[in-house]
Amino acid sequence: MNSSEISLARVLIVDDERDLLQLLRKVISKKCECEVQVSESGDAGMDLLSDWLPDVVLTDIKMPGMDGLEFLTRLQSVDPTITTLIMTGYGTIEMAVQALKQGAYDFFEKPFDNDRIVHAVKRAIERTRLVRENRQLHQKLTSQCPNTEFVGRSKRLVQTIDLLRRLAKSNATVLIRGESGTGKELAARALHAMSDRADNKMIIVNCPALPEHILESELFGYKKGAFTGAEQDKDGLFLEANGSTLLLDEIADIPVSVQTKLLRVLQEKEIQPLGQTRTIKVDVRVLASTNQNLEEKIGRGEFREDLFYRLNVMTVTMPSLSSISSDIPLLAQNFLEQYAREYDRPDLEFQTEALQCLLRRPWNGNIRELQNTINRAVLLCNGNKITMADLVDPETREQGNGFAGIENQTCFFTMNYKEAKQEIVKLFTRSYVSRMLIESGGNVSSAARNCGMERQALQRLMRKYGIKSQDFRL
Repeated sequence: MNSSEISLARVLIVDDERDLLQLLRKVISKKCECEVQVSESGDAGMDLLSDWLPDVVLTDIKMPGMDGLEFLTRLQSVDPTITTLIMTGYGTIEMAVQALKQGAYDFFEKPFDNDRIVHAVKRAIERTRLVRENRQLHQKLTSQCPNTEFVGRSKRLVQTIDLLRRLAKSNATVLIRGESGTGKELAARALHAMSDRADNKMIIVNCPALPEHILESELFGYKKGAFTGAEQDKDGLFLEANGSTLLLDEIADIPVSVQTKLLRVLQEKEIQPLGQTRTIKVDVRVLASTNQNLEEKIGRGEFREDLFYRLNVMTVTMPSLSSISSDIPLLAQNFLEQYAREYDRPDLEFQTEALQCLLRRPWNGNIRELQNTINRAVLLCNGNKITMADLVDPETREQGNGFAGIENQTCFFTMNYKEAKQEIVKLFTRSYVSRMLIESGGNVSSAARNCGMERQALQRLMRKYGIKSQDFRL
C-alpha cells in the first residue's frame, strides 16, 4: 500500500436500501477521493468498526434492527471524533432533529441532491481531521520544543529552533530579524535558556522606549556627579548582565551617538560609565532584534555599517505566521488553554468552523495578532464554544449595523452561502441588540420600543445569543 492510499479518508455508509448504497458508494468514492465501505444494517456497521475506523459515517435513521439513533450513540462510544451525517425519509424529521441533539453533524431528507451530499461529506472529512488534530494538541504542546516556549511542528519553525539550538552554546552575537509579532524576543529567550548562561538573569532593553540621554546612562552606568541629578554611582545594564545575556530589542532605533559606544563594547568587551575615565571589562553575550531594514537605514546614514557587521555575526530570521500556517491550530489551542486558565473557563473549546476560520484568515500581525484574537474570544464569548463570530475584529462588532467591515472578514467567504448567511445574521443580531441595550442603559422595554419589537421577542433574541441586560445597566 503506497502513502497516498494510507492518507485517504474513510467513509462508512449505512442503509438498508441496497441500490442507494451502491449509488452513494460510487458517487462519494469518486468525487470525494476517499475509501468507502457500505453496510446494510447498524449491526453490520458496528462489526466493521472493529478493524476499519472511518472518518465519516453517513447513515439512514430508520432501519430494521438497530436504528440510526442507537447506531449514533454506539458510534460515539467507539470514537467521538467521527463525524456523522444522517439520511432521513418522510416522517422521520423529528428523529433527525434528535440525532442532531445527540451529536450528528447534519441531516438530509431523501431524495437528495448528490452534489449536496458530496459537499457535506467533504466538509465532514475536514471536520474530523481538525477535531482529531485538536485532541492531540494538548499532549504535543509540552514535548515538541524542550527548553523553549515555541509551539509548532512546521518544517520552517523546526529549522529555526534547530538553528537556535546550535547557536545557543556559543558566545557569538546574534541578530534576530523578522516582522512584528513573530516572536523575536521568544527566540532571544530560547537562546539564553539553552546556553551555559541560563542560570543568570537575562537582561532585556527596549531601545525605542528610552530617550537618547537616558538610554546611554542605562546601558553603561554613570559615576556620581557625571550630570545633573546623578547623586550616586549607578551600574549600567551591561554590568548587570555580566556573565549573562543582554537583548537589545528593536536596535534599529538606537541613536547614532549611542551606536558608537555600543560598537566599542562589542569590539573591546569593555564599558566606560559616564563620568569615569577608566574602562571595565564585561563578559556579556549580546543579542539584538529588529523588524526594520537595517541595510536601508545604513544607506540613509541612520545606522552605522561597522556596528551592523558586528551585530550580524549570525542571523536568525523568524518566520511569519503565513509561512508556518500549519501551526495555527497548535498555537490557537495553546493560547486557548492559557487564557481559559487565566479567566477560569476550563470547559471552553473551539467550534470546528472557528478553527477553519483561523486557518484561512490572513494574519498581518502574525502570532501576536493570533494571540490577541484568542485572548479576546476567550474573555468575551458566550457559552462553552468559541464560534466564528467570536473571532471577528471588535471594531466590526461595535458598528451600529453589524455589517460594516464584513467584506474584510475573509473567513465568511470560505463557507457556503447558507453558513455564511447564518454567521453574519448572528453577528448582526448580537451587535444590533447590544447597541440598543447600550442606548437604553439595559432597560429591555425601552430597547424593545426602539427596535420596534415586542418585549418578549427581544427577550427571545437575548436568550438565544446569550445577551444579558444587566451587563448594560449604568
